[in-house]
Amino acid sequence: MGLLEDKVVVVTGAGRGIGRGEALECARQGGAVVVAEFDGEAGEEVAKEIVAAGGRAVSVAGDVADADVADSLVTAAVENFGALDAVVNNAGILRDRTLVKMSDAEWDDVIRVHLRGHFAPTRAACRYWRESSRPGHLVHTASTSGILGNFGQSNYGAAKAGIAAFSTITAMEMARYNVTSNAIAPSALTRMTESLLPPEVREAREAMLARGDFDFFDPENVAPFVAYLASDHAAHISGKVFGVQGDSIELYQPFTSVAEIRGDGHRWDPEAIPERMAELFDAAGIDPAPENMMARSRHKIIS
Repeated sequence: MGLLEDKVVVVTGAGRGIGRGEALECARQGGAVVVAEFDGEAGEEVAKEIVAAGGRAVSVAGDVADADVADSLVTAAVENFGALDAVVNNAGILRDRTLVKMSDAEWDDVIRVHLRGHFAPTRAACRYWRESSRPGHLVHTASTSGILGNFGQSNYGAAKAGIAAFSTITAMEMARYNVTSNAIAPSALTRMTESLLPPEVREAREAMLARGDFDFFDPENVAPFVAYLASDHAAHISGKVFGVQGDSIELYQPFTSVAEIRGDGHRWDPEAIPERMAELFDAAGIDPAPENMMARSRHKIIS
């Protein structure tokens, strides 16, 4: 018996990369899968692969940021498999560029595909669960680029930070309906991200693969934890953000106040603030200058 035996799961952006791995793993865990993919041919290939392995799957082509397409995912799940139990939101794109060089279209496209592409399927699923009085599970795809920040990715990072907040708020709103909502921040090499890998890390990875070592960057490494979050075994977990990469699972803590200075019961005098700011940063142990927050990641990718 798999974690998703007799469950029905929608996976968006499931034609390639992380989404493909998630769809295949959900099927291996016994779930029927609705493979949602903008590229219809890629989505159909994944659905065929699942069926050929003895699983159950259908594909739905289209832009999941479109409300009609998002609604059709719920319809496909119910009409083909009788219900909907989980949605894994994974669809995304990259349009990396520094802020001053970024076009309006590069900003708008990334925000739409990621944020609206999470909102529309989530809304459709939550309406179904509320109206049918069924529990459900949502797994959203954030990123360390949004949680920690990453140079040249203001559009992508803003969208991914928004997804983390969206997941947390959805968890609050849907708790009364027994629907969980969690987000992951995955790291893996896909067609979308392979160009971001530094040359020295790429060389080290190639050497590791040549030795037959564990491939930390394999996108299928993300899938087992996603299958878990989509299952009833994780019904007690909601509103959380997890880092998932290689053999590592991290738990992120949301923005938390770490230090405070007070104005002695009066409105602050602007001229008094400069001499007090060092006190605030010293108490928090935080450098006031810009930092490379990615350097604080716990996992060690290449040894």
